[in-house]
Amino acid sequence: MGVGASLASVIDIDRAAVERFWAAFCAHRGKDLPVPTAETFGDSPEMADELLGLVLDGTKRATASAHDSYAPAGEDLPQVADRWIPCDGKGIPRCVLETTDVRVGPLDSVDDQFAWDEGEGDRSRAYWLSEHQGFFERTAAGDGFTYSESMPTVFERFAVVWPPELADSPR
Repeated sequence: MGVGASLASVIDIDRAAVERFWAAFCAHRGKDLPVPTAETFGDSPEMADELLGLVLDGTKRATASAHDSYAPAGEDLPQVADRWIPCDGKGIPRCVLETTDVRVGPLDSVDDQFAWDEGEGDRSRAYWLSEHQGFFERTAAGDGFTYSESMPTVFERFAVVWPPELADSPR
């Protein structure tokens, strides 16, 4: 499932932990960089933990979000090379991700490879569509968009770049 603005009221992100986590990343890189967005996957603490677990075990390398949820949340669309910090269901940062590809298209334009890269369920397009339709139907009103099968969707691929023991490759 996508990264969810609707979780802001469900999961409190531990901002102090995020700042410490990012400071450790910057020290490792030898660069002082502004703290990026920290957020969770899904729409519940349980889903946040489940989806983050797929990232941490190397299965999940993509996510999708509703294009029209960004403006109401005051957020910019992701861009290639953006870094962000996914947090677990308790709001604790667990890794640093870097966006490697972004495509905007209708929800139902998802292809087999993207569904596979999201790593959820049986990894099929049919499973992906079913689960994401349900997710977007649940979160539409709270995230400021209208659900439809053809709604504009942000298809984002990413790599884990830190901590080193989880990183996909040096970046």
